[in-house]
Amino acid sequence: MLPKFLPMKKEIIFLTGIFEILAGIGLLFAELRYSTGVLLIVFFILILPANIKAAIDHLDYQKGTLDGKGLNYLWFRVPMQVFLILWVWYFAVRG
Repeated sequence: MLPKFLPMKKEIIFLTGIFEILAGIGLLFAELRYSTGVLLIVFFILILPANIKAAIDHLDYQKGTLDGKGLNYLWFRVPMQVFLILWVWYFAVRG
């Protein structure tokens, strides 16, 4: 999913996974909820290009091959990310 010019792709993916787990935990604590929510919204916006690139490249997420559904996947993924952004905003950021 990451562009070829980025080094250490596996490490970046691993770190984003750790970030997602920590963010989920951060949402559980009232004093961290707002800042965690803002960070998650920024994160969702930043990973959208990677999802678009993966769809253009026809990446199959389950097999790791380049014979996936392609751009049809975006009909699901983009609205899902918009939903997640709105969900996090509603429950964590709006106050």
